[in-house]
Amino acid sequence: MDIQTVVMGGMQMPSLVVLKKHEDDGQQIHLPIRIGPIEAAAITAGIEENKHKRPLTHDLLASVIAELGARLVSINIVDVRGTTFYATLQLALANGARTEIDCRPSDAIAVAVRLGVPIYAREQVLDTATMPDFKKVEKDNEAQELQAFHDFVEGLSPEDFA
Repeated sequence: MDIQTVVMGGMQMPSLVVLKKHEDDGQQIHLPIRIGPIEAAAITAGIEENKHKRPLTHDLLASVIAELGARLVSINIVDVRGTTFYATLQLALANGARTEIDCRPSDAIAVAVRLGVPIYAREQVLDTATMPDFKKVEKDNEAQELQAFHDFVEGLSPEDFA
């Protein structure tokens, strides 16, 4: 998945991160995840590579991973229940072992953009929570209307014009 946009909410509008499917197979697959405004700012800061005088929380986590000799391999959006999403950090440890750590997707994404690792989402999450491909829906509607008109014209006879 790639980050399509981060929406900074305010007042009554929630903050969102919208992920899109990395491969372009003709389908527009968008996965909106509601996040807090602080997390939206943290993701944006990581994307823009804003450097602060002191490390912020997600910078600190990235440093701790490196100092322990581990490496963040990827993050995975693994589940959605209602409006709550679940994610994991996939780590390769110094001893060669692999482990995963449960976390919020917003935190995982904020660390991922700092370390440049891939973002994945399970198919069941995409099936459950993606926005419809509005362009495809529109094309399907147009095709149905065109087929209905074609069927109407094909069904005409000269007597219909008398």
